[in-house]
This record gives sequence, structure tokens and C-alpha cells, in this order.
Amino acid sequence: MRTMFVTGGSRGIGKAIVEEFAEAGYAVAFTYATNEEAATHLAKCLRSRGHSVESFRADVRDYERAREVINLAQQALGPIQVLINNAGIKRDAALATMDPAAWHEVIDTNLTGTFNYVRVLMREMIRRGGAVINITSVSGQIGVPGQTNYSASKAGIIGFTKALAKEVARFGVRVNAIAPGFIESDMTAAMDEMVRKKLFARIPAGKPGQGRDVARLAMFLAEDTGNYVAGQVWAVDGGLS
Repeated sequence: MRTMFVTGGSRGIGKAIVEEFAEAGYAVAFTYATNEEAATHLAKCLRSRGHSVESFRADVRDYERAREVINLAQQALGPIQVLINNAGIKRDAALATMDPAAWHEVIDTNLTGTFNYVRVLMREMIRRGGAVINITSVSGQIGVPGQTNYSASKAGIIGFTKALAKEVARFGVRVNAIAPGFIESDMTAAMDEMVRKKLFARIPAGKPGQGRDVARLAMFLAEDTGNYVAGQVWAVDGGLS
């Protein structure tokens, strides 16, 4: 049984990734920031179906906690072959009015959080091979007004992915990124219907994506199907970018 680890796995895209990999026979470990109820429910449901799943509360900005939960996950489930960095936040505002704290919180969570988990695992992955998949965003590719902090953090993940891929590909470690566009979530579901229609009219496909669309691509990149793919950014955005 192979083992994978995903940050931010209790809801949205992260939850879809957890479910996809568990159903494919992986042992799965994931982190969550605050929603213990959602994390516990997800793990319990998957265990009831015979899957090996562990959840850990962690702020991805905390490097020492990253080391701790990676160690705990490997003790419980075995060596991690696949790492997916999904945890992220938004603190949208026009730059002229953006609180510096909102800038640092987004950069530290989205970009530094990605660094933390990759840094903890990379020496082991270099020894045995593996796959790293970083969840970035269409915002990091094309820029979105009111999201200078978010766009910068996600663009940073793209540069991080491309540079790291060139460092470690010769060791059998494949590093790639997925850039989702508008993905159906609790937030989009709660939007006013007129706002939703206006938003989705910008998407050539005419509709939002689903978490499983991202999860299935992550599976492709994690498996041997993606064994010659490295340093790439895969858009899952219905043609938006």
C-alpha cells in the first residue's frame, strides 16, 4: 500500500483529493487548520469503508509542527510517496487598503506552508523517489484584481515548483503543480444566483469545476501514468486562463 499526505484535506479540493486517493487504495494522511469536526467526520467515514486514514491538526506555517505530523503520519501509515500541498487561504482586498497582516498571512500560509512540508520530506524522497503536487491557482497565472497577496503567493508556488523540479528530477522525484480555476465549493454555492451566473459566464466551459476534477488530475500525476512529467503547471479551469 502506498502512502500519501495532503495539507488542508478536510474540505473542498483537499477533501476530494483525500477521497480519491483513499478509494484508489492509498493510505492517506491529511492536515486541517481548525475544523476538527469536518476532519474527524471525513476520516471516520473513510475508515468505515476499510481505508487507512489519519488526520492531524496543523498550521502549515509552523515548520516544527510540519516535522512532527510528517513523522507521526509515517509511523502510523508508512513512508510517504506522494505529497500534495493544498492548504491555502484568501484575504482579498485592494492593495491600497490591504492590511500588511493580510499580506503576510496569505504569503506565509500559501507559499511558506508549501515550502515547509516539501522541506521536511525532500531528503527522504530523494532517497526513494516520489511525487510532489502543489496546488496553485489560475490567480497565480493571470492575476486577479483584489488578490495581489493571493496571486503573488500562487505565482510563487509556480516558480517554486519549476525550480524544485529541476533540482530533484534526476533522483526520481516528480514535482508538478495544478492550477484550479473556479471550483464548486461552499463559498460558490452560497453566492447569489445572479452573481454566480455573471461569474461563470467568464468561463468558456460555462460552469465551475468540481473538486474531483482536480483530484483525478492529481492521481494521474502521482501514479506511473505521470512518470515523465515534471515541472509543469496543469490548469483545471474550463478554459479561463
